[in-house]
Amino acid sequence: MGGEPLIAAVRSGDAKAVLALLDAGADPNAADEQGTPALCLAVDAFDLPVVEVLLLSNIPVRLDRAAADGRTPLLRAVDRGACEIASVLVTSGADPRLEDAEGRDALALARHWHETGVETELRRRSGAASEPVRRRAVRDGWDNVCEELSLAGLTVRNGHTAILTELEPRYGITPPFAELMARALAEPDADQPVWVSTTLTLHGRRDPAVWEAAAALRDRPDPLERCFGAQMLYLTILFDESEDGATEEPLVDVVLPWVAREGDAQVTRALTAALANAFPRRARQPLPALTRHHDAQVRRTALSGLHGAVSEGDPEALAAATAGTRDGEAVVREGACRALADAPRDSPAPSDALAACLHDEDEVVRVTAAIRLALRDDPRGDGVLRAFDGVGQESPYYWDLYQVRHHRRAKDEGAAQ
Repeated sequence: MGGEPLIAAVRSGDAKAVLALLDAGADPNAADEQGTPALCLAVDAFDLPVVEVLLLSNIPVRLDRAAADGRTPLLRAVDRGACEIASVLVTSGADPRLEDAEGRDALALARHWHETGVETELRRRSGAASEPVRRRAVRDGWDNVCEELSLAGLTVRNGHTAILTELEPRYGITPPFAELMARALAEPDADQPVWVSTTLTLHGRRDPAVWEAAAALRDRPDPLERCFGAQMLYLTILFDESEDGATEEPLVDVVLPWVAREGDAQVTRALTAALANAFPRRARQPLPALTRHHDAQVRRTALSGLHGAVSEGDPEALAAATAGTRDGEAVVREGACRALADAPRDSPAPSDALAACLHDEDEVVRVTAAIRLALRDDPRGDGVLRAFDGVGQESPYYWDLYQVRHHRRAKDEGAAQ
């Protein structure tokens, strides 16, 4: 099959069409009229879904095939600051040691952008010294918030430092805790990719000294430093592999008094997430109160940590989840509906609270409430669910609706026996 349809689908960002063409025998190594391979085109467009489809082709894609300008897909991803695409390419086997026309491999190129600064390098390349840079916040393929900068026809994202941080361990480079923290703090938004890369890199060292350094940040006056420490403790708890959560005990000892006095919402989000994922039962203690925090994300995260307590019929947890169904923010009401799904059935109150949400102004809340009612064998939400019969996997409700079908099928089979 010729490469023109595949190139057209890649350029249009149509991952489904790309997949269909590959299944029909299209060559993932097809190139456009300038000799730019399909994989390079997808990288240039920051199109992770298309990149992933090409990587999964039955015909192996040539990961390190360079375009006419000599840059491989990985070097293009580094140049663009597309950190999630660079990570996927490296994980898939792309060679980070191949060099561009200036003799820089992936690490050196990422370091160049990091040290020069994104705007400075963008101006140097474009030659536009005084023209204003257009900036906008975008979500990358992994749903991290990053900044996209455009100038004189060139567009990059600010993921270069994140790429540098992820590549360094492959070269045996181990920057100290303070240096990695400084990289993160250069971006005040903790949703930026550099926060993810620095905290995950430090966590990957599995070094108690890292946990101690993170805990020591709890008394810093700078909320960004405290946030970095809180994020580190959250990751340590989230990825704890001990069966009894013993390694979490000292961390919970740090987080409990910290969250009680913390005044910054961004820091409290990370601390709440740590408690919501902690194994020790005492980590639940602050969660009901945190469902009344002024920050909606804190309230939603606290509710996610109350599922176990709600399922056990804990009165305070049940009251918090029920109150959450009347919250002013839809994301919190949706979280409350999820928390109430496993509430004991000896009282009609949880199901009645869910039923009240069937008339919510937000569709996600209505559907979530209906699904949770169905899983409680309460038919009051069936009218809402009928509107979503036959939805495909692209629907955000697909897997929850599948769970309902599976639940009802198992119930029917049990009744028939």
